[in-house]
Amino acid sequence: MRLALILGLGGVLLAQAGLAEELPGDPEAGRKKAGQCRTCHGLNGFAQIPIAPHIGGENPLYIVHQLTAFRDGTREHEMMSVVAKALDDQSIADLAAWFSSQSVTATLPAGATEDMAPEACVGCHGADGIALIEDAPNLAGENVVYIETQLKAFRTGKRVNDTMTGIAAELSDADMNAAADWYAAIKLDIPPVK
Repeated sequence: MRLALILGLGGVLLAQAGLAEELPGDPEAGRKKAGQCRTCHGLNGFAQIPIAPHIGGENPLYIVHQLTAFRDGTREHEMMSVVAKALDDQSIADLAAWFSSQSVTATLPAGATEDMAPEACVGCHGADGIALIEDAPNLAGENVVYIETQLKAFRTGKRVNDTMTGIAAELSDADMNAAADWYAAIKLDIPPVK
């Protein structure tokens, strides 16, 4: 009986955890909630400060996973951890729906071709910096310092991801700098919100 109760409770908790990822978000509600994000990320998800990533056009599941990680303390950042603590699952889903609804275009710099992109990165982040898988961020147009900081956080274990931790462990500082330079040079365009 006790085992059945524990297994039943475990199933409920797992179902609730899955709800956070599958909860449908409302882009219009997310637009209203995005006002708290605009100082750093911009209302359309185009970052206003160099230490913040562009989040417009990201896959909604990536946004949900990151906001949930900040809220739950599995990812830490002095600002985002505080902001995310106040977000419930619906707010996270709404914000993800809003930011993911932004259209983005990425343009390689003159003279650059896709085959020049960092080999270790293109399978997930694309040669043009637009992610090819749902749980990877876009890197197009990100600041060099931001990209290098994240790579070093994966390498040192400050930030953990099943894929990125192993990849970053194999990268030298020069490799990280080359990847950061490549993606930072790509022009990212996210039209302003009307």
